[in-house]
Order: sequence, then structure tokens, then C-alpha cells
Amino acid sequence: MQHWSAPLGADRRVRVVVTDRSDGDLSINGDPHDLAVRRLAITDQPWLWLRQVHGAEVLMVRPDDDIAGLVGTCADAAVTSRSDLVLCAQSADCATIALWSPEGVVAAVHAGWRGLQAGVVGATAASMRAAGATELMAFTGPSIGPECYEFGGAELDSMVAAFDASIVARTRSGAVGLDVRAALAIELLRHDIDRVGGVDSCTACEADHFWSHRARVDQERQALLCWIES
Repeated sequence: MQHWSAPLGADRRVRVVVTDRSDGDLSINGDPHDLAVRRLAITDQPWLWLRQVHGAEVLMVRPDDDIAGLVGTCADAAVTSRSDLVLCAQSADCATIALWSPEGVVAAVHAGWRGLQAGVVGATAASMRAAGATELMAFTGPSIGPECYEFGGAELDSMVAAFDASIVARTRSGAVGLDVRAALAIELLRHDIDRVGGVDSCTACEADHFWSHRARVDQERQALLCWIES
């Protein structure tokens, strides 16, 4: 598990946690009791998890919302200014992103290639700014690296059209591949988001630390969490 934090206004901080194999499987499809135990070991605040669908839907969590009724919403990002819950995004190759602003608006984003192409980063940024955020900053979680991500055909053509040719890579074997991190960097720049930190590990390469669906067909998931500490 890796921890990171940054100051917000009014003596508050944003906390970001990136889990790994040592923290256990955090897939939402796991045994509910085991999940509860693992979540509690990381933080005792309520978790808001989503049923991620590789799209651009953003859940806005407002001050008077019932959290229990929002858990499991089909979306790929959640935004809030509340300090009484943890936002999380699970992955086993896709990029995950924590976003925040000095005003105390935070978000957790799941962004695989489909989500990036659909515009999940821009949709999340727009929701945060609608909630009062000005300057946006980001911390990114581990994802599959271009050296391990063979990718081609019409899907690659569509990604080049959505971004540019810099997202085309070569794997270790010499096959055509996709650089998800390059696509993410383009999206952050497009939406005036400053990446101030991250975990640059490749989920496929680091089998001892991370799960990878693409490399090992793992069903387990690591998670990126973010919340406001007051």
C-alpha cells in the first residue's frame, strides 16, 4: 500500500491510497464479509464504490445524499466535497486517478482505454468545476505499461483519432501496442489538470505486487482511494 497526501484550505488535506496484493482483493464481486474486513484495515471511513462500466458517467455525491443508496452505482467516476466518505476506483490494468482542488472538491476515476476515449476525465473535471473547483490536480495509480499492452486494429485507429499517434507503442515482443499513460497525459493537459504525483508501476510486469487481467486473467482488483481529512 502506498500513501500520499496534499494540503487543502482550512487545515484540511486530501489523502490518496493505492493498494496492492498485500492489501487483498478489493474487487466488488468478492465475498462481502472479506471485503468489509479488507476495507476496514485500510480506513474506517465509509467507502463509496461504483459498478464500473468503462464509460464516462460521473456520480456527484452531494451533502445530503444517502451514501448507502449510492453504493454500486453504474459509473466510472465519483465527485464530492464531503469529508465523511472514501471515494474509490478499482482496477487490474486500467488507469485510476485521484483528482482534487484547493476548494476541497475530490474525485476518484476509473479510466481504461474505453473510458478515456469516452471522455471520463473531461466529464469528471466538468463536474468538479460545476461544484466550485478551480485549479485541478491529479495523482495517478498503476496501470498496464505500453511494453505489455498489445493493441491494434480498428480500436487502435479510434484511439489515434481521439488522441494522436503518440499513444501508439511497441511491446517487448515488437508488436503494436497502446500507451494508456500517454493518452491519459493528453487528457489531463486538455482539461487543464496538473499531475503532481503517481505510481508508475506496470501492473502486467509487477506480478508480485499487482493484479493484471490482460497479462494473467486475474479476477482480483487493486484500488485507488481518495478522501478529505479534516
